[in-house]
Amino acid sequence: MPLELSVMVDESGSEDSRYYLVTLVFHDQAKDISGPIALYEAALRQKGLPDVPLHASPLMNGHDDYRGMGIEQRKRMLSAFFMMFQHMPVRYRTLSYVKREVSDRDALTARIRRDIVNLIFDELAYFQSFDAVKVYYDQGQGIVTKAIHDAVEYALSKNAIVYRDASPAQYRLLQVADLLCTLELTEIKYQAHEQTATDEKVFGTHGRFKKLYLRVARRKLL
Repeated sequence: MPLELSVMVDESGSEDSRYYLVTLVFHDQAKDISGPIALYEAALRQKGLPDVPLHASPLMNGHDDYRGMGIEQRKRMLSAFFMMFQHMPVRYRTLSYVKREVSDRDALTARIRRDIVNLIFDELAYFQSFDAVKVYYDQGQGIVTKAIHDAVEYALSKNAIVYRDASPAQYRLLQVADLLCTLELTEIKYQAHEQTATDEKVFGTHGRFKKLYLRVARRKLL
C-alpha cells in the first residue's frame, strides 16, 4: 500500500495586511484521525454546541456562521476544537512575513517559494519516505498557489505530487491549518504589542495565551 502524505495549506493576511502567514499541516495518511474527530463531534453534541466548520477569525469576532453567538459559547467551541487538534497525529510549520520587508507581490511569492523549498530540503528524508504527496489548498491567494506549486515541484519528484482544490468546510485538517495560522499571527501581534481587544477577550494575557495555546500547539512543529 503506497504511503501518502497530506499537506494542508492555509494563509492569513492579504496584500494590504501588515503580516502575511502561510501554514502547512502535514498528515501521514496511514495514521488515523477519525477517533479525535469523532470525540470532538461528540463533545459538541454533549455541550449543546453547533458543529460549525472552524474558521478562527469569524469565530473570534462573532461573524458569519458565528453571528449571534456569545463570546463564552465561541470560546467553548474553540477549546473543543483545540482539544481535538492536540490528539491528532499531525505536524505543522508556519512561514511568516512582515509586509514592509517585502518589496512587492513577486518578491513575496519568491520568499514563500524559497522558504518552502528550504523546509523540504531540511526534512528531505521525511518527505521522500512517502510515495505520494497530496497538497490541499482552496486556491484563495494566487501568490500562495504559485509559490507552493513551484516549490514542491522543484524540491520533489513531480510524479509524487497531487494537487487538490479543497474547501475548509470539507476537511477538518484544513480547519486545523486555519487555527494554527491564527495562533501564530496572534503570537506575532502579542510580541509587537499589537494585540486587539478581541485577542484579549478570547485568549487573555500574552502569558495565558502562550501557556494554554501556543506552547501546546508548537509541540507539533515539524
